[in-house]
Amino acid sequence: MLKRIFGVVCTALFTLGAAAAAATVRTTFDGAKTIAEHSWTLKELNTSLPADWSGYNFLVMEFRASSPQRFRLVIRTTNGPAAVMFHPYPNTWVRAAIPLRYFLKVSTEGTDMASVSNRSHPGYFISLWGPHRSLESVEGIGVSMEAPIGNPSLEIRSVTLAKESPGDAVLTDHPLVDEFGQWIGANWPGKAGSLEELRKAWAQDAESLGAGGFDYCDYGGYKHTSARATGFFRVEQIGGKWWFVDPDGHLFFSTGANATNPGMATPTEGRANVFAALPPAEISASARRSGSSKSASFLTWNLQRRFGDGWPAKWVDMTIRRMHAWGMNTVANWSDPRLWASGRIPYTVNLNGWRTKVSYMGMPDVYSDEFAANCDRAAAQQCAPHAKDPMLVGYFTANEPPWPGRESELVDMILAGPDTATRRELQTWLKAGDTPERRKSFVYHAYEKYLEIIVAAVKKHDPNHLNLGMRFAGHAPDEMVKASRVFDVYSLNSYTEAPSREMLDHIYELTGRPLLIGEFHFGTPGRGLSAGLVQVRDDRERGVAYRYYVENAAAMPALIGAHWFEWSDEPATGRGDGENYNIGLVDVTDLPYRDFIAGVIDTHKALFAVHSGKQPPTTQKAVVH
Repeated sequence: MLKRIFGVVCTALFTLGAAAAAATVRTTFDGAKTIAEHSWTLKELNTSLPADWSGYNFLVMEFRASSPQRFRLVIRTTNGPAAVMFHPYPNTWVRAAIPLRYFLKVSTEGTDMASVSNRSHPGYFISLWGPHRSLESVEGIGVSMEAPIGNPSLEIRSVTLAKESPGDAVLTDHPLVDEFGQWIGANWPGKAGSLEELRKAWAQDAESLGAGGFDYCDYGGYKHTSARATGFFRVEQIGGKWWFVDPDGHLFFSTGANATNPGMATPTEGRANVFAALPPAEISASARRSGSSKSASFLTWNLQRRFGDGWPAKWVDMTIRRMHAWGMNTVANWSDPRLWASGRIPYTVNLNGWRTKVSYMGMPDVYSDEFAANCDRAAAQQCAPHAKDPMLVGYFTANEPPWPGRESELVDMILAGPDTATRRELQTWLKAGDTPERRKSFVYHAYEKYLEIIVAAVKKHDPNHLNLGMRFAGHAPDEMVKASRVFDVYSLNSYTEAPSREMLDHIYELTGRPLLIGEFHFGTPGRGLSAGLVQVRDDRERGVAYRYYVENAAAMPALIGAHWFEWSDEPATGRGDGENYNIGLVDVTDLPYRDFIAGVIDTHKALFAVHSGKQPPTTQKAVVH
């Protein structure tokens, strides 16, 4: 409490005079509109706000949102809008000290799209999607929401500017998250009120798992099909359709969920007041990537409550039983190695370790001896142990590099950085002319070098398994796509209603390689959670959306798999980068979303017929709002 009082006093000191003139404003986002928006002039928000914000570093707002649905926060200037995407905690007053640099220029901090774009703050997180502008002639502030569900509202009681941050804060005297990791301020069918209720629900969940009935063999391929068996997964075009072929020679269409793990950490430092109780430190530490004493994993705590002693092995067994019952045949990216080691289900591995001491938005110093040595060492450590495992489908070599389409910025970073082999190579390259086209061509040349070294290292230490590619975020420049022909499979992440047939056909034309969707999802706001990147109305509609996406993807001859993101909901108070998406197959208490799962099962039962061309994909689309 003293800490909160101190924070409030500090805020008053930073905004003395201006706060007295601030007015409370409120808007409701009309759920009947595709895009609902509202704007205020500076004088409507605070009569002391200047038009020139160039002398300030923070926009400080106190606000309360009725829903966790994201909204676009727009600073309107005479030169156009500057904006961020705002993801609020619902039904609680929050002080947001938003760095104005978020509005000024594109971020270059991070190594993939999420780390470049997401910024975590207590009480909210922000996505830096732009556009960006100078803030020397500000006219007002606006908010907009795409496809509102219901009629969510936003109330703002203070808007000020500051040169130094007063700090972000959740302005509440009561916890927001209960001992099970559930959002206290929301109710829903099946919300756990006690451990006894959870134990009954867990028992019913275990009893409900069926045998499947998907015609899968032990490797997840279709038992009634036959092709050349090699003892390892491979790809082949048969009758004009591309397929994975499993080690026994059965045709295989890959489905699964990313991040199938028994835990997901949420930061706890500086916000203990948000939680009714925290998991024991040893429980959170046992979750993969959740060992920090400054973070907690409520999912892990619930799994320990559910399974007791030896819970990790029991979680592995339950997860594989669920995957078999739901028609998922692949453990997708970033998942727990204990699932790989089970020998009961095919899996993919995400490789890392390529980075060098100096890198540029994830692009290593590719011309250095250090890079080549790192690649060989990383491949030896990560690939050699899997080289003889028939359950391994293949390797992903990177995830969503953020620099495709930003080649000139990447060149600027290299030139402004320390002396490296890549910088020297670039300087030599630009002696023939420093033009936008030559800058692009250098980046593409460096990308080819990057691929050459990584692909060779992986193949050296594991000649048996597939290279599944980079998992691009949507469509990369054609030059990079063409260079990616060295992969066995071209992978991309596509967050849309359904992947673009035109885009995928174009990629296939450039590469000649089969295609794999590495990530997609649909979420719905609720339970204190944001909806994710693609929003639908409710969990039943998530099942409808899943079927439309996967079946329409599977109808494409070159498409051989689609992986959901992700297995479990993200924490209500956000993972490390702030994301708190309601996108799981299971929730924080390890209970499945039944209506959603029904759509998943129906989809997987139809996949062979759809991909082989014997049945058209569904035309039913999900209701968005």
